[in-house]
Amino acid sequence: MFFFLSKLFSIFAVPSNLVGFVALLGLVLLLFRRKVAGTLFVGTAAILLAVIGWSPLGSAALLALENRFPRPAISGPIAGIVVLGGEIDTDVSAERKTIALTDAAERLTKTAEFSRLYPNARILLSGGINDLLITHDRTEAALARELLVKIGVPADRIELEERSRNTCENAIESKAVAAPKPGETWLLVTSAFHMPRAVGCFRAAGFPVLPYPVDYLARRSALSSLAPSVAAGLYLTDIAAHEWLGLAAYYFAKGTELFPAPEGS
Repeated sequence: MFFFLSKLFSIFAVPSNLVGFVALLGLVLLLFRRKVAGTLFVGTAAILLAVIGWSPLGSAALLALENRFPRPAISGPIAGIVVLGGEIDTDVSAERKTIALTDAAERLTKTAEFSRLYPNARILLSGGINDLLITHDRTEAALARELLVKIGVPADRIELEERSRNTCENAIESKAVAAPKPGETWLLVTSAFHMPRAVGCFRAAGFPVLPYPVDYLARRSALSSLAPSVAAGLYLTDIAAHEWLGLAAYYFAKGTELFPAPEGS
């Protein structure tokens, strides 16, 4: 039920969709000759579009997430590397009969690098099918494994977790597959903006991990300038809103930390 409700809620909670809904409601009111109310809604949508699209709001919200966990100095042996899904567009991959990467592709390129740096570390790819309407039968983890093998990572080093549909399920199911031993160091690789939510889920699942963020999107210099386009600003704001709302939803529904911080901070 949580999975279904979270997917449904995310459609209406994304700022770009909210702007569209407000504008559409305004147009409907104007069509029904509700001039004052219709003008108010259309005007509100225009203001929201300008503020969200051109202001550094999205960059600021993302920076707070991306800077929460700095990249660690790795010392000592690495038992394993958990890589969360999100780097492959499974729908496009299925339709085009290829492996279509998203903006989170660094999750896999960094994993390939780590596979050479830590030849004895296990590699665990976590990610099932997270679509409400399933139109394909290949999981994110399976597609990621195929790509890693193609670029030189030995197939026998890669393990799959294909049951999870969201971040907290990633943590629970990954722990079941990895069976980490006390004292082992496991790296967690995911996008920097996603790391706080991911760490919260892994801590709640009792799976200690060393966060290694990748896929940075926001720049500090962007705080003092306008976004290059409305589309760019909406894109960053949508991602940030999804993560902040996800942190709140997991806090209330899953009992995770509201805004996880590095150990000892």
